[in-house]
Amino acid sequence: MIEELLPESVVAVEAHSDDPLWDTPLHPEEEALVARAVGKRRREFAAVRGCARRAMEKLGVPAQAVVHGERGAPRWPAGLTGSMTHCDGYCAAALVRAGDLASLGIDAEPHGPLPDGVGSAVMLPAEAERLAHLAAQRPTVHWDRILFSAKESVYKAWYPLTGKWLDFTEADITLDPEPGGAPAGTLHAELLVPGPLVGGRRLRSFDGRWVVRDGVLATSVVVPHA
Repeated sequence: MIEELLPESVVAVEAHSDDPLWDTPLHPEEEALVARAVGKRRREFAAVRGCARRAMEKLGVPAQAVVHGERGAPRWPAGLTGSMTHCDGYCAAALVRAGDLASLGIDAEPHGPLPDGVGSAVMLPAEAERLAHLAAQRPTVHWDRILFSAKESVYKAWYPLTGKWLDFTEADITLDPEPGGAPAGTLHAELLVPGPLVGGRRLRSFDGRWVVRDGVLATSVVVPHA
């Protein structure tokens, strides 16, 4: 599911809860990060790192530990950039050579409504108006959750380029569904604060894709080199 949202240069690996990757052994430095975590959290943590290590191997890079940097961002081997995500029963990692993309972000969520109060905290008035129009067209799609996931993917692509926080209200996202079939489409994020410099050019927006399948939704954002 994640792979189809990304360019061919990106290697994506995903796993569901019955995949052996959910029992991936942890490196000592990873083990220290979840020493006090409950079992469910430990398994998700291990599974997404299993996905990341398999993606490294597909790129010809020795599989190695993935630890946190600032604000929880993963530290990747030299020459790679990527993103990880997990939700109940699903996880994925996407990696690419740094020469092929400037940055990327992925996110997965259960396809259900956002908890009460979350939508109003993350959604701009213009976004709420557009989502109401989409909901009138396809009421079975949880557009608020897709928007939330898109903002997560935007942030994951933004942070490696800036090293700065990006608030939910600092990106105005438009979701464009494809006609017919399973819910899927593109997303466009207008940055409401000065964007990162990539190749000497200051970006004003990010673009990506989204899809809903088998009770899970996924979003991606890719930032090409200028």
